[in-house]
Amino acid sequence: MNQENLYLQLKSEIEKAQSIIIFSHVNPDGDTIGSNLALKLIIERQFGKKADSVFIGKLPGVYSYLPAFEQFIDAKNINPEKVYDLAISVDVAAQDRMVYGCPIYDKAKFKVNIDHHQTNIGYGDLNIIEPTACVGVILHKIFKEWNCNIDIEVARCIYTSLLTDTGGFRYENTTPEAFMIASELVEAGVSPSHEFRVCYETKPQNMVQFQAYIVFNTIFYNNGKIAVTKITRSDMSRFNATEDFSEGIVEVLRTCKNVEIAVILKETLEGYTKVSLRSKTVDIIPIVLEFGGGGHKFAAGCTIKKPLAIAYEKLLQRIQSELKCEII
Repeated sequence: MNQENLYLQLKSEIEKAQSIIIFSHVNPDGDTIGSNLALKLIIERQFGKKADSVFIGKLPGVYSYLPAFEQFIDAKNINPEKVYDLAISVDVAAQDRMVYGCPIYDKAKFKVNIDHHQTNIGYGDLNIIEPTACVGVILHKIFKEWNCNIDIEVARCIYTSLLTDTGGFRYENTTPEAFMIASELVEAGVSPSHEFRVCYETKPQNMVQFQAYIVFNTIFYNNGKIAVTKITRSDMSRFNATEDFSEGIVEVLRTCKNVEIAVILKETLEGYTKVSLRSKTVDIIPIVLEFGGGGHKFAAGCTIKKPLAIAYEKLLQRIQSELKCEII
């Protein structure tokens, strides 16, 4: 089935549904939040249907400027026995990334999976998976196909998705299509300078101090080819940090001249280790797949169900092996 037919099938499912829920991935970022809210607004304004936007984990307050942000619902507060007519996931590379939202998604009468990760296996009844800049780009194409009115509020949501997932239009996923869509969103009223300021220049003081501390404690291996830093629960407590405080640190490490792979390992409340990897030229998908993760060629992650020290050692050795470096 071609993409246009998939878009029309999604439209048909929305038109039939009386109850709709939209899922973001655990500890949501700008891409999944912007995409979620853009879809919610279109469903409510163009179709006249109510849609519940749901988050799992910590909802970062930095995106509170977006329309309908205050209407987000914690999945923990939804009755797990409730059966929705339609469940849609946006930017959720694997179903387990919905964590305790999975039972709600599973029970839905029809499930849709909209994503751009190359590792997504297509877990929905309808799967719209396109390797593009961000899910906001996919939704923009869908809305255009449906002849929807992309007003300033919808445009801001899509722009946030696009801006954050391309790292301010710096990453490898910054395509001509991304710029063309950004141009249309600016024509709809989006202010690029304002959106950049609210996304990247409104950090609380303790967040800046926390990130500086974590970056300062980075260890470089194999002549600077590998940069690794870690975050313990003690570090989080020391700076009164929330889960979103680590966002952007691994990208800072990747900017070092000789670094080929940058890594941040974060100790979870359960005693496991959450890992984010970034690369300049090396495909890191084989590395994260070995640990049950996924993502993109140069930006991926996983959760290793081992304590931080053990996960650190295992991951470092796997990276050194991938780079054919000396195992330290």
